[in-house]
Amino acid sequence: MFRRKHASHFNSNDAEQREAKINELKSSLGPLSARGEKYCSQACLAKYLEARYWNVSKSKQMLEESLKWRATYRPEDIRWPDVSVEAETGKMYRASFKDKEGRTVVIMRPTKENTKSHDGQIRFLVYVLENAILSLPEGQDKMVWLIDFTGWTMAHATPIKTARECTSILQNHYPDRLGVAFLFNPPKVFETFYKAIKYFLDPRSIEKLNFVYQKDEESMKVLYKCIDPEVLPVDFGGRNNVEYNHEDYSKLMLEDDIKTSSFWADDSKTVNHVASGTFVPDVTHQSSLIAAKAS
Repeated sequence: MFRRKHASHFNSNDAEQREAKINELKSSLGPLSARGEKYCSQACLAKYLEARYWNVSKSKQMLEESLKWRATYRPEDIRWPDVSVEAETGKMYRASFKDKEGRTVVIMRPTKENTKSHDGQIRFLVYVLENAILSLPEGQDKMVWLIDFTGWTMAHATPIKTARECTSILQNHYPDRLGVAFLFNPPKVFETFYKAIKYFLDPRSIEKLNFVYQKDEESMKVLYKCIDPEVLPVDFGGRNNVEYNHEDYSKLMLEDDIKTSSFWADDSKTVNHVASGTFVPDVTHQSSLIAAKAS
């Protein structure tokens, strides 16, 4: 009397089904540039599939848009001297410590905004993201955001245009890269701004946001569960007296620029001179370590 439905049910926890979807997406892309091939690792394809609930057609469309964006914007070619002015106040940087899972921590301090350049701020964000991803240890592919809203007022609010583009880049070109985010000491007035940008956020991204208040013991426990108080900066309720030093951080980023150039260089070529001199990389070794992270 009744026809049996033959709809196939995809199980994202089934390794064979996942691999089949990844291979299907890979074959659907067609020929790619050298950098496109390097970008579209198995881990990368899985992230785009995850972002589109493992729908190959929608994932392909999303990934192709990212490849077009990367070909035009060339995020892998941004270097520290291009964006260092944006970092002078320590408004956003890769922390010297990691969370309890070994994930890269990115610290953001909106009250320390020091420029009004829309393009400069976007370019700096992309640089930090690319750097954080390539700094992830083996076995990790997500990062942690620690955002300090202490003393924040509407005067510090990011222009909606900039906030919207930042959100678009994060969600469309860096899918599934955020593990968890902690919004530290956000004032009541922040709720107005948050409601304005919440409209542009993916529901799964919203689930990763945690509002933490230094005077709220229970909310601090959530933060301590992720980041050990011993390494957490004092400003965030921890016991680490570490502070941002622009000169020291610049040296670190210049060294990282060499690693970035090494990774993205063609295997048959040497890297162009970066910042302080010429560097001939061991590309094969470098690629084997971070290929899965570059997506």
